[in-house]
Amino acid sequence: MNIVLYISMSLISIAAFLAFLRFVKGPSGSDRAVALDTLSVVGIGAIVLLGYIYQRYIYIDLALVYAVLGFIGIIVIARFIEKAL
Repeated sequence: MNIVLYISMSLISIAAFLAFLRFVKGPSGSDRAVALDTLSVVGIGAIVLLGYIYQRYIYIDLALVYAVLGFIGIIVIARFIEKAL
């Protein structure tokens, strides 16, 4: 089971790195918004996986709150980009 956890953390780290690159190099604001949303989802996955590894199930509640706040944040960013265009 440990090998699955190591592979999962490796894939989450790679996804976070690639999303961060798109956030930095994004040619437009909408690309950066999508990359920020992707980073949010990857962060939620990392929090849940760390909660499972350390047997701290309160992290799952934290991930749910982070997901709701991330959703609200991306809606605000989308509204801002829509007004700017």
